[in-house]
This record gives sequence, structure tokens and C-alpha cells, in this order.
Amino acid sequence: MSDTPSATGDPQGGPGGEDERGAVGPRIQSFRRRAGLSQEETASRAGISTRALRDIERGRARRPRVHTLRSLGGALGLSDDELAGLLAEARTGPPRDTGRPSLLILGPLVLRRGRTPVPVAGPMLRRLLGLLALKHPEPATQQEITDILWPSGPPRSHPSLIHTYITQARRLLGACGSRSTRPPAVVRTPTGYRLEASRDRVDLGHFDELLARAEPLHDASDLEARYAALTEALRCWRGPVLADADPVLRRHPAAVAADERRVRAALLHADAALLLRRSGEAVPVLADLVNTEPLHEGLHARLILALADSGEQAAALQVFTRIRDRLDEELGIEPGTEIREAHLRVLRRQPPVPRPTARHAPSHREPAHPAPLPAQLPSGVSSFVGRRPQLRVLDTLVASDPARRPHIAVVVGAPGVGKTALATHWAHARRDHFPDGQLYVDLRGHSRLPALRPGDVLAPFLRALGAPPHVLPAHPPNEDEAAALYRTLLADRRLLIVLDDARDAEQVRPLLPGARGCTVVITSRSRLAGLVSSDGARRISLDVLDPDEGRQLLGSIAGSCNVAAEEAAARRLVELCGGLPLAIRIAGAGLVARNASIAAHSAELAGAGDAILDRLRIEGDRRSTARSAFELSYRKLPEEARRMFRLLGQLPCSEVTVDAAAALAGTTPASSAALLARLADAHLVRERAGRFGLDVLLRSYARELIGTDEAHAARRRLVHSQARGPARRDNGQGNCSGSCARTAGSRA
Repeated sequence: MSDTPSATGDPQGGPGGEDERGAVGPRIQSFRRRAGLSQEETASRAGISTRALRDIERGRARRPRVHTLRSLGGALGLSDDELAGLLAEARTGPPRDTGRPSLLILGPLVLRRGRTPVPVAGPMLRRLLGLLALKHPEPATQQEITDILWPSGPPRSHPSLIHTYITQARRLLGACGSRSTRPPAVVRTPTGYRLEASRDRVDLGHFDELLARAEPLHDASDLEARYAALTEALRCWRGPVLADADPVLRRHPAAVAADERRVRAALLHADAALLLRRSGEAVPVLADLVNTEPLHEGLHARLILALADSGEQAAALQVFTRIRDRLDEELGIEPGTEIREAHLRVLRRQPPVPRPTARHAPSHREPAHPAPLPAQLPSGVSSFVGRRPQLRVLDTLVASDPARRPHIAVVVGAPGVGKTALATHWAHARRDHFPDGQLYVDLRGHSRLPALRPGDVLAPFLRALGAPPHVLPAHPPNEDEAAALYRTLLADRRLLIVLDDARDAEQVRPLLPGARGCTVVITSRSRLAGLVSSDGARRISLDVLDPDEGRQLLGSIAGSCNVAAEEAAARRLVELCGGLPLAIRIAGAGLVARNASIAAHSAELAGAGDAILDRLRIEGDRRSTARSAFELSYRKLPEEARRMFRLLGQLPCSEVTVDAAAALAGTTPASSAALLARLADAHLVRERAGRFGLDVLLRSYARELIGTDEAHAARRRLVHSQARGPARRDNGQGNCSGSCARTAGSRA
């Protein structure tokens, strides 16, 4: 609807400010409806064009001429008092507003003092202010600020540069105060910086308060109040969030969530307008939004009904034609039920009947025969212990406040540490939070089978979501087309998607929904740093179980009474398993199968030495071996990283520095650091305070892999490097200690 005016106003209007339409347009429209006249009939009686009347009612003519208003008053049968009030309103215009927000981000970024704009020079300062306003009233972390200011990577001096930009922002915001109001400020927090201001000093905060006030009003008696609050809320918007900002800021999770709340408010506003027979007032809002949400069927359906109810049947039919053609061209699908019903009402000249807006909006695609909700979660583990901090983090995915709710969580950790067990346990426990179902797939990122491509996953997901066969992409599917349809089907649903064993970020990005109503939990042996930095994912790192949790897990398999009776032996068994949940489960299964005592089994494992992995296996189950889990990660590494992993197993000390690893491998410190980082990303080495080490079972696995000659040469290099003198010995932060090197020398 490019020929339909925008309801957003200019940078001087909008949020929390005056209604640029004043009250003239709505009052004339109200009088016309009271008289039971169409726009055409009213315009003819008043001797003006229909277009002129339409412009007045929509606010395009902010101060209509006096003789035009007198003509309209006569055509509508206004009393002398009603006409006088209308003329007075036209003379004075909208009231001045002295309490408007100072920082505007619902559209291009604008900072102002009262009605006067305050120039914000420089892209870095605009990014910083935009981020702080987006996060308000929560703080923006130091890492978030760094990622937004330098999307391609920060310079070395970025901490001091951030401080400089914060100082500039404080100076700018200080100019936004007045005698009666305290200006916004930027304050330091333990994790970053926070914009300190009342919610009504930021247009997004003002909008959220109005939306929160409107949403609980459901009764017919509250309809006028709901409509008024929603109308005021939508006046805050001058365009998409931070419309003039860089893409990295516009794609910030908080910006995406704000745009979604705008759509929700517009749908509620349109429904209320249709019920109150004030449809013409909803048209500008809907027309503006369908340009930014060109495939949103709910918005288009309401625009069709609102236009038809305003006497613009031809324009309503044009909207239907455009959305039908766009859906066909871009997605190869027909309009959904909601749009088809609105179209039929226009053709039959039936009064509009808005669809009830549920607590969460209905799906865009409503098949004639609804498919069963997907419930694809695998069975959870029968014995799950510990992980309470990680479960609390996952629970933020279902937090009550959508503005503070993360969209994606990635659970990362070493092979066998229990990532899938945690994800499926939490998913089953929180199923009630996802009324539209759960999708699950094993991406086989670390498997003997080929890893799944996004296109391999999208086809079954689309079928599970109820996509009719004739709209499914051809085989092999066009990945972009399938992903677009997938996002369309997920829009406005509340659904959980579990992507298990991801290889890297690129494997999962096409499987991420566009809207934030859905939640994604990803497990991986890689750190998936790209999803954290670019997609706003919340990373949850898993470590091995502590001794008490390990004994609890062993007791859940071998019997808690048995563990209590042999507590010391059970503690020793957990220690031999390195606290790794997979190894503890295998050891517990071995106890049950052999009906052995815990002490005997512990002694047997301890006596196996480096061959302990031969004992940690279940006969006939290839997947239930610790060695197999490690091997799948090891085989994915490039040869240089494999070699470094094998060599680290030769160290008698528990941890090693970059310099010591370089001496062990005969490489430069820079090459050693890169290889250790690759191993840490795969969770095959543990990194703590710049030092790297192998867990108990991984050390045994590394020693299995190395040949005699390779091991002997590595130990000699380490001994010779220590003989030449350590690079530094600053409180244990330098190379391996002398005792470590002497032990290596005795083995050499």
C-alpha cells in the first residue's frame, strides 16, 4: 500500500509525543459513522472530493480549511457546539507535549532535548547509544558493546576506546535534561554499562509500558481503553527499530523482539478497530507494516478487512492480489485460510469479523485438516543427576518477560559429558511451555555416518509442521526456498527445536527460526562461537561431574544402597572414570552385568593403567564405549591438531603452557597456540588461565594413539628445551616445571 500514508510520523513526532493527526480526523470520521454515511456520500453532500475527505480523516490534512469544515458540519448534521469544537481543534492543532522521551530508537536514532534534536555525530557513538537503548533497563555487557562497535573484530586498544565513547555518550545525554527532569545517564555495572533513565525517557520503554497496559484488557467494557492504549503505543513507531543503524545492530535479538512486539500490537489494534467500527484508523498502521513484513498473512488479512470496512473495496482487493502473487513467486504457496476468508468477505460485502487474537498469535498457516503437533523428542535418560546451574540457565529460555528471554542456547562440552542428556531432560521437563510441539534431529556432526546438511533436515521438519505435499520443495530441495517456507510456518508459533550434535554454526543457521516465539537448543562438541557472537545464542558449557554427583549417578545404575555400602570404592571408581558421565554409566552397567563388588571393579580398572578404555565398554553396543566417543572427535581434526593431541598424552604433569607444548611438538609458540585453541574448541583439551591439560580418560586415549618413536622424540624435545632454560618461571605460569621435565627425561 505505497499510496497509503504512514502512521509513523517524522523524527520530531512519534514516541510519547503529540498525535500529528490531532483530533480533527478521528472526530469527523466518528460523526460520519454516527450519520451512517460512506465517505463518498459525505463528500458529495459537502461539495468536496472523496480523496480530500479521506485525507482529512487520515490526518494528511492536519488543519483543514474553515469553509471545508463548515461544509462537512452541514453534511453531517452537526450541532453548533459540535461544529465550534471542531473549528477550535483545527485552529489550535494538537497540544504541545513537554514529556516526550529523549532517546528514540523506534525508527532512525534520534536524541533530543525537549523538542530540539541533539546531533549525534559518528557511527560508533550512534551504535553505542542504540545498543544501550535497546537493552534498557538491562545493562549491555562489555562483550556485547565490543561486538556491536567492531563486528569484524576489535582493535587492541578497544577497552580504552569504549571508555572514550562512553564519556562522549554521557556528555551528549547530559544535554537532554531540563530544569524539571534529570537527564539520562550511562552507569558502570559489574558486567558492562547500563542506560540509567526512567522507561518513559526511551520510546521503546514507553511503547512496552503501553502494550503491557493494553494486553490484559479483554472484556468488551475495556475495548475502548485497550484501543486507546494500543493507538498511543503504535504512535511511538516511526519505522523499524534503529532503521538507520548497521545490520549487526538491527539484527540484535532485542531489536528483533521489539519489531515482533510492534506486529503483535498492530494485530491487537486492528482487531479492536474492527470491533469498534473504526477501521480507517487502523489502515495507516497496517499499510506501513505490510511493507516491512511483506509475507505476514495476519497483517494483510486485517488490512483487507479494514480497507473494505472504510469503503475502499478496490484497494482491499489490490492488497489480496499483491500478497497472493508474492506468496506464489517467493514461496510457491497459496494464501492461507485467514487471507482467503477476508477476501471472500470483501467480495460478498459482508461486515468484517476479526479473528480472535490469542495470547500468542495464531500460525500464519492453518491447514484445513490440522496435522498432529510434532512431538519428536527422544526419550530422556532414566537417571539424570546434577547440572542445576545449567538447568537454571536453560530455564531463562522460558522466562516470563519476552524482552529478556534468549532465543537460542548452545550446550557444549567434551565427548561423553552429557550434553544430549541435559538437553532432552530439560526439554521433557518444560514441554508445557511449547504448546505447538517439539522438533528434534540428530545432525550427526560427530558420527560415523555423514553429517546431515540443512536441506536434509528441512524437508522432514516441513512435513512435521503440516506443510501440504504440493508446497514442499523438490528433491533435492532448494535450501534457501525450504528455509524460507520453514520460517514462515514457524512464525507466531511457540515451538521447541532441539538440534543435537551440531558440527559447526553453518550447519544450524538455516534451521534457526526468524521469529523469537520459538526456542532452539543446540548441542555440540564445538564451542559454536559464531552463534554466540552473531546470533545471540546463550552458551552453556558442561564439565565432568563432581565426586558427589558422580557417586549419585553410579548409585542410580548400580544401586544407591551398594554405593553407600562401599562409599570409598565408589569414590575411587568415579575418580578412575574422570567424572565423565558416559564412563560412569558404562562402569555402572558393568557392575550390574557382572554382579561384582565396586571395590573389585575399581581395582580391576586401576590395574588396567593406560588400557583402562578397554574395560570401559559394553559388549555388543558399539556406541557405549568411551573410546568410540573420543575417536569421533579425534577423527574430525586436521593432522597437525591430531599430532598435538597425541603428544600431550606424554606429559606427566597435568597442565602445560603454550611454550611447553611448542617444545614438546617442535613448533613455534604461535603454531602451538593455534593448535591448542583448535583442540580446546573441540573440547579435547581443557583450558584454564592460559594452561592446557587432558582429562584422565582423554590422556589414556592419547597414549593409545602414539607410536613409540614419536613418543620418544617428543619427550627428548621437552627435556632439551628445559635444559636450555625455561622461557619464564613467573609463579608457575611459564613452561613445565623441572620435575615434569625430569619425569619426561626418565621415561625417554
